[in-house]
Amino acid sequence: MIQPPDFKEKQILFFNSYQIQGCNLSLRNENLLIQEHKKVITKIPVNKLIAILIYGDFTVTTKLLAKINRVGASLYFLSRNLQVKSEIGAYAEGNYLLRQKQYLMSKQKCLEISQKIVLNKMRNSLALLRGADIQTINGRKRVNYKKIMKNKITQAQDIASLRGIEGVISKDYFQAYFSQINWYKRMPRTKIDENNILLDMGYTFLFNFVDAILRVYGFDTYKGIYHQLFFNRKSLSADMMEPFRCIVDKALVKMHNLGQFDSKDFSYKQQKYYLDYKHSGKYTKIFLEEILRYKMDIYYYIRDHYYWILNNNNNVKDFVIR
Repeated sequence: MIQPPDFKEKQILFFNSYQIQGCNLSLRNENLLIQEHKKVITKIPVNKLIAILIYGDFTVTTKLLAKINRVGASLYFLSRNLQVKSEIGAYAEGNYLLRQKQYLMSKQKCLEISQKIVLNKMRNSLALLRGADIQTINGRKRVNYKKIMKNKITQAQDIASLRGIEGVISKDYFQAYFSQINWYKRMPRTKIDENNILLDMGYTFLFNFVDAILRVYGFDTYKGIYHQLFFNRKSLSADMMEPFRCIVDKALVKMHNLGQFDSKDFSYKQQKYYLDYKHSGKYTKIFLEEILRYKMDIYYYIRDHYYWILNNNNNVKDFVIR
């Protein structure tokens, strides 16, 4: 199991094959070598990696794949729309006690954990509104809104009703927080506008980062608690990323305010927007830097969840964005 001092040194790497021609990744003296047309352009210690995201076509050596697995890192191959095509991940597969507790978890405990997840997500959403000096949400003062919704969350009788409450909160929050930018509405994976494309992009990076940490602990990331179980969907990773979506939201507004967003980086074809791959690196850097800024908070949140599941310890810390 990875310890805090070790995890503090961990990094995410993103490789864009469209920006590095004839690229391959290999291992030499415990370092990841990045080569362009057989010429080494940089090297990185492999033991400092927690996740490697590869966008486009690369050549990867078998020695490197074996080493990545041994150091507890995960390798993700991304399609042009930044969805995971394939992956090679490190698992603590021998942690059968953890997985047994995952599979045998009662409905009541699932509900309690789910309520905690939604409460954390709401607190962070409202914290962003406070930071942006937005006083009201859906016609109510923030404090009053928080009390009303907290009461509804804690009184939810089942996960289905909890999802309904979360949906209302998310809709109200998006409308309030993103009023600072040219916002339409949240429509995942529809490419309806540039902002939705960038949110999909940031959430994908966040999801993969959370998934990589869960793997190290030995979780079955397909066995969710709050999100429903579907074939080939990592529901637990989706659960654990919920309180941290605010990191991506904050990064999006920040890039607009700092003038980093440029509509010319996008194209419009067949009633859909697309991010030009030549400009993807700029936005990737912004999102990954923001995620890494909170990497220890994400680590501790997942670690506390691990102890909660394994030891029936209900003393789980909240994550509050600052």
